[in-house]
Amino acid sequence: MTRQELAQQIFDRFNEVDRIVSLKDMEHSVQVLLNTMLRSLSRKERIEIRGFGAFDITERKARTGRNPKTGALVAVPAKRVARFKAGKELRQRVDI
Repeated sequence: MTRQELAQQIFDRFNEVDRIVSLKDMEHSVQVLLNTMLRSLSRKERIEIRGFGAFDITERKARTGRNPKTGALVAVPAKRVARFKAGKELRQRVDI
């Protein structure tokens, strides 16, 4: 699902009776939400959405890896990566 499809689904679901909010406003709201999440993660803050899951940042140490094509040793630098852990409700719904 793309950001625009998400905004469209929210718009369709909550604006069935009265078209109070335009689709453009809904797309902007989704963009603001995602940007806020990105800023929080860039500050190494944890984001928890009850029933859905949690996002956090994990630091990976520098290590030596291998190029799978040549087998040569390659230095892999340290980095921070985003991690998502699904919540209990999400796991149960997906496992139906």
